[in-house]
Amino acid sequence: MSFKVGIPQSLFFYDYYPLWKEFFNELGAEVVVSSKTNKSILNDGVSSCVDEACLPVKVYHGHVMELKNKVDYLFIPKIISIHKREYGCPKYLGLPEMVKNSVKDLPVCIDANVNLFKSNLGLFEAIKETGKYFTPSFSKIMKAYNIASNHYQKYRKLINKGVIPIEALKIYNSDTKLIRSIDDNSPMFMLVGHPYNLYDEYINMNLIKKIRNNGIRVITPEMVDDYKVDYYSSKIPKRIFWSFGKRIIGSSFYLLDGKKIDGIIYVSSFGCGVDSILIDFVQRKARDEGIPFTLLTIDEHTGEAGINTRIEAFMDMIRRRKKNENNIPTYG
Repeated sequence: MSFKVGIPQSLFFYDYYPLWKEFFNELGAEVVVSSKTNKSILNDGVSSCVDEACLPVKVYHGHVMELKNKVDYLFIPKIISIHKREYGCPKYLGLPEMVKNSVKDLPVCIDANVNLFKSNLGLFEAIKETGKYFTPSFSKIMKAYNIASNHYQKYRKLINKGVIPIEALKIYNSDTKLIRSIDDNSPMFMLVGHPYNLYDEYINMNLIKKIRNNGIRVITPEMVDDYKVDYYSSKIPKRIFWSFGKRIIGSSFYLLDGKKIDGIIYVSSFGCGVDSILIDFVQRKARDEGIPFTLLTIDEHTGEAGINTRIEAFMDMIRRRKKNENNIPTYG
């Protein structure tokens, strides 16, 4: 009998889905993924989650609601730390408990602790804890993980070649080739923010597609090499102990240094405590380098018309700046 494992298409989905999918498949389980975020999922999430939660967490609850009656298990790991001496986003730490207390009649939740803060041994504990739901054999569990890890590296290589994660997932699943439709000499914007804000096409209202339809290339933090992230994030006087914050700062500083981009758009969910600090760092660096910067704050009440107006105005400003103003800075 094949068990069904549900994986919500939200939060850390865009970071690790290929790894999890292959791991569970190798253990003989069938992976069921929730639909892309839509109005129904958002409404279910808002109604089931506490009001104080940010938009991505509310959306995640909606994805759980869609999956709960379709699967035998729900995979909701407690991601505490993914790198030594660093922490993940605070909203990840209590996610399993939040979901269990907010959504009724859940199937069995696989809520393994992923904690690499002290050493990588925490990873093996998480793998073992997850795999034991399907087999008591530790050797089979590790074999499944090693196979899954090799598949995951292929996914990461696609992203490092300049493929947006949501496109890399499609290429990974269908084994199709990348088709480039934008001239490599066209302007380039950096979209910066947490992956669940950048790649969920519903909550950001197809932001990447809107920009590309105007002939502008897009680069995101996940497309910058790790060693560049490490080097440029180290320029901050104090050590950054959030893994995602480190990637945002390091990738932004790298692309802003030497003016490798024409503009930067920060996408943040309303009420994000981590972003309240990171935004200031990125905006100051952009100002120092003379690169246009704009902030898009989204929540469940954000209207598409307002987003369109902001983006169109930003793109028009940059076109005028490049054509008529000899790249005069936009900051006073």
